[in-house]
Amino acid sequence: MTKSKSIRIVYLGTPEISAALLEKLINLGLNIVGVVAQPDKPAGRKRLVLDVPTKVVAKKHGIPVFQPHRIRSDFSFLSETKPDLILCFAYGQIIPSEVINYPRYGCLNYHGSLLPKYRGAAPIQYALMNNDKETGVTLMEMVEKMDAGRMYAKKKFLIEPKDDFSNLANKMVDAAFDLTVESLEKYLNGELVGEEQNEELVTFAPSIKPEEEQVSVLDDIEVIVGKVRALSPSPGTKIRMDEEEIKLFKVEIVSRENLAPLGSVIQANKSGFYIQVNGGILSLLRLQRGGRVILSYKDFLNGLQDPETRVFK
Repeated sequence: MTKSKSIRIVYLGTPEISAALLEKLINLGLNIVGVVAQPDKPAGRKRLVLDVPTKVVAKKHGIPVFQPHRIRSDFSFLSETKPDLILCFAYGQIIPSEVINYPRYGCLNYHGSLLPKYRGAAPIQYALMNNDKETGVTLMEMVEKMDAGRMYAKKKFLIEPKDDFSNLANKMVDAAFDLTVESLEKYLNGELVGEEQNEELVTFAPSIKPEEEQVSVLDDIEVIVGKVRALSPSPGTKIRMDEEEIKLFKVEIVSRENLAPLGSVIQANKSGFYIQVNGGILSLLRLQRGGRVILSYKDFLNGLQDPETRVFK
């Protein structure tokens, strides 16, 4: 049996992207003896308290779950699980030194960017908002300073024009899994040398604030497209239609022409829903009004009176 499949591993992670990797690592045969996740919180329109995604996976496989409110003050899971190694992917809290220094093989973090670019909580969103052509996953040493540890391995891949957060998250999971297969055993055997990050090249990707979810027809068309991709399928990108706030979930650039005043509806029929924004004509493909169901543009237009007279802002 290889070392990576015999040592005791605790996995730290919370959202869907982390749960998808956890499932793959369990199926790979890693000895996951505990999962640490953020506490369950109300979710959805009905605000029901549901198990966080990694907890769902752990329970399915009979793995103990720990959900400290503050891992800085509650790390009792260490004495119960006695990990040789900790793996972390999108946990959601800063990990204290008491946890980092406990396992004999240390703590490894999967970070969703090619460090030192995009340290922080939202690297996937920033890659999309900035219309980057490539991104990847970095397997790195966990230290108390956020995403500042030594880098052991990277996996790079292209960002396709139609990728949104959901698509890119799936690519991240696959890349993180490949890194595990290719690098974990080497790391445990001391065959990988950690590379220090160049602090002069560091950029940050902090959590997206609610006010950053808004776009305007004054924004460049590339900015609008990038933000819609980054915030789809959740929470969506806000834009004003007359005095109403709606959300965009999928858009495409039709042309780079400026044919009408900004915010004008260029076309609103079964062939398309086009508006003029700064730098071009934008096709609105999936939209939502007032917290209702997300609709295709055809269904959206069916419920919209006089769409040609609407003005976007």
